[in-house]
Amino acid sequence: MEIDYPKIYDALFAYCEAEDFAGYDPFDGLNSRLFRALPLKHLAPARLAWLQLVKRSAKNLRPALKIEKGVNAKGLALFALAELARFRTTGDESHAVKAKSLLEKLQTFKIEIRNPKSEIRNRTAFGYNFDWQSRAFFAPEGTPTVVPTAFAAQALLEGFAAFGKPEYLGTAREICAFVTEDLNRTGESADEVCFSYTPLDKSVIFNASLLAAECLAGVGALDANDEYLRLAEKAAHYVVRRQKENGAWAYGAKLRHAWVDNFHTAYILLSLYRLQKLVPGLDCRETLRTGLDYWLAHFFLDDGTPKYYDQETYPIDIHSASAAIVALGELAEFDARCLPLADRVAGWTVANMRDPKGFFYYQKRPNGLVKTSFIRWANAWTAFALARLIETKAGKDGEGKNF
Repeated sequence: MEIDYPKIYDALFAYCEAEDFAGYDPFDGLNSRLFRALPLKHLAPARLAWLQLVKRSAKNLRPALKIEKGVNAKGLALFALAELARFRTTGDESHAVKAKSLLEKLQTFKIEIRNPKSEIRNRTAFGYNFDWQSRAFFAPEGTPTVVPTAFAAQALLEGFAAFGKPEYLGTAREICAFVTEDLNRTGESADEVCFSYTPLDKSVIFNASLLAAECLAGVGALDANDEYLRLAEKAAHYVVRRQKENGAWAYGAKLRHAWVDNFHTAYILLSLYRLQKLVPGLDCRETLRTGLDYWLAHFFLDDGTPKYYDQETYPIDIHSASAAIVALGELAEFDARCLPLADRVAGWTVANMRDPKGFFYYQKRPNGLVKTSFIRWANAWTAFALARLIETKAGKDGEGKNF
C-alpha cells in the first residue's frame, strides 16, 4: 500500500507547531535543576555519567528531574528546511509563510561574537540549549558550535534562494567569519585542514569539519570567494584521505572516536557530495563510491531497517533513519540504488517508530521501544527527511516545482 507521506508530514509538523517547536533532547540531562543543585555538577566524570544516565534510560526521567522543554536552534533550522522543501514541491504559499517564520525565529538564537582582539566584528554562530559534556571537553549552554551553526547556514542559504532576503545571506556570511576566525584548525597544510567542533576544543571530528566546509562552500560559491572555496576543498581532502581501506570512516581521529555508525557516515557522504558540486575541481567520486558501497552493505537490513553500527543493529535510532533518508534522497543523483532504499527506510520508520499522535519515537531496542518524543533528534530530523523524500520523489516523477 502506498504511504501518504504528505499526510504523515503534516501530522508531525502540526504536533511540533502546537508545542511551539519546544521539547526534550537526548542530551539535555545537565539541564536538570536537581543536578545543578549538587556539587557534582563541577566534576566532568559526574556530568558525563549523569548525561548518559538520562539519555539511556528507557523511561523519560526528565519531568521527575525537573528538566524543562526547550527550543533548539538546530531543530528550528531543520523545521525551516522541511518547510522550504514543501514550498519548493507544492508552491503552496502557506509553507513559505511558515518557513519565513521559522527562519526569523532562528535568527533570534544567534550568538554574536565580539572579540576586541579581532578586527572582524560581524561573526555569528549558534549553539545548543543545554550544557554538554563529551569525553573530550565541556561545552556550556550557548557555546558556539559548528553543527547547529552549519544547519542554520544551510537553512538561511536555502531561504535566500527561495525568497531573496539579503539578511539571510548576511547571517550566512557572518557564520563563515565564525568558521574562519573562531574554530580551531588541526593538521593544516597546503592542501588539508580540519576544523574543530567549537572554539573551546581541538577535536578531530570528520563530519563536523565537513559541515564547517559546507558553510564556506555555500557562501563561497555565491560570492565567488576563492578563499572560502579553497578552505572547503582542503577540509574535504582531509576527510577523503582518512577513509579506511574498506570505505568506512570512524567518527573521529582519536582512539576514543574509533566507532563507525550510520548517521555520521551519512553526514560525511552527503557533505562530500555537496562539496563536490560547489567547489570547482574537487572530485570525490571514487571516495563516494567506496564509501557508499560500504554504507549500503553494512548499515541496512533488506526491509529498510537502519542499523546503528556497521557490526550491530541495535539500538535502532530515529536519527539513523532520518539522516539516511535525507542522504539517500540527495545521493540518488549519484547512485540509482539510493532512492528505492530511502523509500524502504521511510516505510519501515513510519511502520515502527510513529506514534498515533503524529510524533516519532527515539529508539527501538531489543527489549522494546523508547517512546520519548525528542524535538530535535527525532521530530525535526524526521520532518526534514519526509519533506526531502517527498520533494525528491516528486521531482523524479516530473511533478515538482523548481523555484
